[in-house]
Amino acid sequence: QMEPDLPALARLLRERAVIDTQIAQLIGRPAHAGHIGEYIAAAIFDIALHESANHPGSDGVFSSGVLAGKTVNIKLYSKNAGFLDIVGSAVAADHPDIYLVMVGRRATALSSKGTSTPIAIESVHLFESDQLLATLVERGVFLGIGTSVRNVDWQAAMVYPESKHPTFTMTDEQMALVALFAPASDSQQ
Repeated sequence: QMEPDLPALARLLRERAVIDTQIAQLIGRPAHAGHIGEYIAAAIFDIALHESANHPGSDGVFSSGVLAGKTVNIKLYSKNAGFLDIVGSAVAADHPDIYLVMVGRRATALSSKGTSTPIAIESVHLFESDQLLATLVERGVFLGIGTSVRNVDWQAAMVYPESKHPTFTMTDEQMALVALFAPASDSQQ
């Protein structure tokens, strides 16, 4: 067992506070993963975010393209563990039209002990709520924080790094912008 190094932790948290303050000033909200994800998605996918960060059911509305006018709930997960936070009933009207999910590397370890999960985007997925909910209800999956979504469903909803989605394709510019948030190579982590 490692000996606690509280002075080192305190120093690192002070350094992190400076960076978090800079991020908050940039995005206009606290530097939490959810707010950072909303900022990134709004810029890349032309989403008008709701004024209130706690708007019921969605984070914003797509402003252009084939998804114009559709409501969206944006998720940013530092790793892809196959789970999606879907809170509410199984009725599609209680959910946004789209779940836009940006995830880091696929989780491989059973425990997070000794690992690091920096915010990075390895893949982007667009789930259409009505289809996703129907699939989950058919499988008898409980909806909530950490709803289990099958790998085949993640693959079918993928729009980055390759498009497998039936109706949405990212532009080259959008793909280049997402690539800015790619995970660091293993040697850099």
